[in-house]
Amino acid sequence: MPDASPILFAYALNGPQSGQKLSGDDIDRTLREDTLGWVHLKADHHQAEDWIADHMPYLDETIPEALTTASTRSRASRIGKGVLAVLRGVNLNEGKDPEDMVAIRIWAERARIVTLSRQRVRALEDIATEIAAGEGPETAGEFLARLAELLNARLEPMIADLDAETDALETQVIGDPDQDLRHRIVAMRLQVIELRRHAAPQREALQRLEGDDFEIFSDVDRRHMREAREKLVRLVENLDEMKDSLAVLREELSGQISDRLNRHMYILSILSAIFLPLGFLTGLLGINVGGMPGADNPMAFWLVCGGLGIVVLIQIAILRRARWL
Repeated sequence: MPDASPILFAYALNGPQSGQKLSGDDIDRTLREDTLGWVHLKADHHQAEDWIADHMPYLDETIPEALTTASTRSRASRIGKGVLAVLRGVNLNEGKDPEDMVAIRIWAERARIVTLSRQRVRALEDIATEIAAGEGPETAGEFLARLAELLNARLEPMIADLDAETDALETQVIGDPDQDLRHRIVAMRLQVIELRRHAAPQREALQRLEGDDFEIFSDVDRRHMREAREKLVRLVENLDEMKDSLAVLREELSGQISDRLNRHMYILSILSAIFLPLGFLTGLLGINVGGMPGADNPMAFWLVCGGLGIVVLIQIAILRRARWL
């Protein structure tokens, strides 16, 4: 049977219960008080939207829907004194493609943070571990800045691996091109395109969060958010460079394969041009009719072979003069 509650975990970030994991009535009490509480929900739970509406009835009715919708795009906007944001992280869940980044839906204000996701998010689990150890964020602005840093921390090595693989492909394409490389290049290019499709809007979302119109951010939080955005800008630029490099590699590989095919066809054409007259002459001499000259001469075969050799030499001379060889 499905779980009755959409809550995955909850923590108090400051106040008397700072760093403690919350459950039951403690969650409701913390959300009502001025101390900062964080609740993480399963976005595809059938009661998630109702839970948000019941515990935060002051929110506009569009916000619970925005937090639980299946289709999302990275964004950030101020609504009243709170922040509605959607960020994405590398999908490290078993059986999932890393570039199919998992979405984190966030509602944050001074006294409460609600996050939702449809899949496991390691960055949120890292923050929960830090909070339990007494080293986690204590304000909503610090929470969002830390989340952005952790999301970048998992995206950066993945892009670095793709960059190294792209460099290796360049060496292989130039040194030892192979038809199988085309499948690897296409697969990598699709992976890069998918990552950039999610990372580019996230860059804009972090830039929006960095702005000075969000009350939950201190100057320190904005500096941390700015650093996270700058790092993401560099990562997106790397993805753009890899996308262009892979496109060039694909064209180069296609050109080399085409040149190799044309070279082989050229050799076959030359051989055909040489043996076509020889085939005509041998076919003519092979007709079974009377009167064939040299039929009774024991040296006729060698004379014909010598004549054919002379024909080949004449053909080669003509082809070289025409610069076909």
